[in-house]
Amino acid sequence: MEDGSAVEPVGVPAGSARRCWRADTSEGPFFLKEYESLDRRRVLFQHTVTSALDAAGLPVLAPVPARGGRTLVTSGGRGYVLYPWVAGRRRGGLELTFGQCEGLGELLGRLHAEMDRLTDPVQQSMLVPTPRAAEAVAVIDRMLEALPADGNDFAALSGRRLRERHSLLTGFADHQPPEMEVSTVGHLHGSFHAGHLRYGGSGNVTAVLGWDGLTTGPVAGELIRAAARLFACEDERGLDLDRVQAFVRGHRAAFPLDAGQIQSAVHREWWERLCDVTPLRHRYLGEEEPGKRGSQGAAALVAWWSSQLERTLDVFAAPYIDRTTYSAGPPGGSPAFG
Repeated sequence: MEDGSAVEPVGVPAGSARRCWRADTSEGPFFLKEYESLDRRRVLFQHTVTSALDAAGLPVLAPVPARGGRTLVTSGGRGYVLYPWVAGRRRGGLELTFGQCEGLGELLGRLHAEMDRLTDPVQQSMLVPTPRAAEAVAVIDRMLEALPADGNDFAALSGRRLRERHSLLTGFADHQPPEMEVSTVGHLHGSFHAGHLRYGGSGNVTAVLGWDGLTTGPVAGELIRAAARLFACEDERGLDLDRVQAFVRGHRAAFPLDAGQIQSAVHREWWERLCDVTPLRHRYLGEEEPGKRGSQGAAALVAWWSSQLERTLDVFAAPYIDRTTYSAGPPGGSPAFG
């Protein structure tokens, strides 16, 4: 701060292990973030990207430079970064109108397009390890053995849920996606969900937060993960596919992706959720982790998604679908993944 205003920062919840404060000054409020474990190169690269996105007119906060122009100040082995304070409210994806869903998808597409323009190219072949159904089945078998044998209601519910996932894993074992896929890769936000978005009174996004997750990977993968987090109903209704379709349509308008890449990403996201049995351990074996993808709603989404494979492929990729090259269906029914 150039005027040297003395302020007394007030701690604010940060949703992470690091400490954060609100600092009220004569120039307005600011947000101060502390990095206890500092990866200097990573943080400075993040600042370069977010500053460029801000300069391009996107709702991304650039860090406020200190005297001398530094955006990262270190003291006592810890790093500190100052940002403008963000006004606005949070809104869940299911609160958005279809037009707002499409606009949000377009915003994510613009972020992807701008990051692609301003950063060095990322290698076009990426090996993404594929979870193994057999390994997940083995973990469930061990969890079933660990359930209490007293026959109480909770143990019975836990056993039923675990056996349901066991059945899905064995029934869909031949639907595993390939290890290597050709897709458009680039720099990604890394954690695009409702908790990292702020909205103004007009319903427009005023800030995209959460850039500590900045990473690289398939662009279609981030699109599908974002849609699944934003528009999940947290119960047996699964995904709000009308909002999903509007969101993906908006993204394609700003960052064109072909249907094959989108369908491949849908396939992989579903498969990774199917093979991720950590939520079951947290939910049913007393290892609850609030705020993780291990909620009861996430487990319900897996069952819904497994019954709606072909439909989700159609909806996510419409209208650019080529069913001769990629189709899906439940075992013993419609054509399976190619």
